[in-house]
Amino acid sequence: MSDPALTFRVDVVSAHESIYSGEARFVVLPGESGELGIYPRHTPLITRVRPGAVRIEKPDGAEEFVFIAGGILEVQPNRVTVLSDTAIRGKDLDEQKAEEARRAAEEALRNAKSEIDIARAQSELAVAVAEMAAVRRYLRRK
Repeated sequence: MSDPALTFRVDVVSAHESIYSGEARFVVLPGESGELGIYPRHTPLITRVRPGAVRIEKPDGAEEFVFIAGGILEVQPNRVTVLSDTAIRGKDLDEQKAEEARRAAEEALRNAKSEIDIARAQSELAVAVAEMAAVRRYLRRK
């Protein structure tokens, strides 16, 4: 069993399921203004997070890797919760699927007629590019 002073609870939840739930020594994820690193007893915080990779260092030193398409982060001294519409376990990331999503978003951006269509396509492109980067980071770690 891990020392509670050195670990905290982490939950990464998508709109459809719990992606990760367990203890961690450290979590890194993409904040709005840059990368956030969270250790046990972190100051409470609620903020939005950008699309990208969540890296969870478990008490045994192993890492869990999750891609999120943006969302909300809540930090309490002994618990971190990441809520995202879309979250994908690192082992489930598919480079070909991410590349197809990027191409589709670029095509949608080229064909966008209204400001809303442009904004939607730009958002989809940002998520697809972040997913591609997450896939590459995950594959390098293996």
